[in-house]
Amino acid sequence: MSDTMLEKMRKVICEYADVKPEEITEKTNIRTDLGLNSLELVNMAVAIEDEFGVEIPDREALGIETVADTIELIKKYL
Repeated sequence: MSDTMLEKMRKVICEYADVKPEEITEKTNIRTDLGLNSLELVNMAVAIEDEFGVEIPDREALGIETVADTIELIKKYL
């Protein structure tokens, strides 16, 4: 996994979740570990798409569980 992508993910996640960047790993569960409500999750997803210049289809985005899952989808649509 690209360290640069993980660093960018950490930056975006920290804008929405009350966590420190070093607490975010590839195994961090987007839904359960970050304590975000549905609206925050949607806003964060849009910010991730903007940060990486991709558009992830909603159907696939719904299956995302971890930071690693998110990075794999970003790579798929780059």
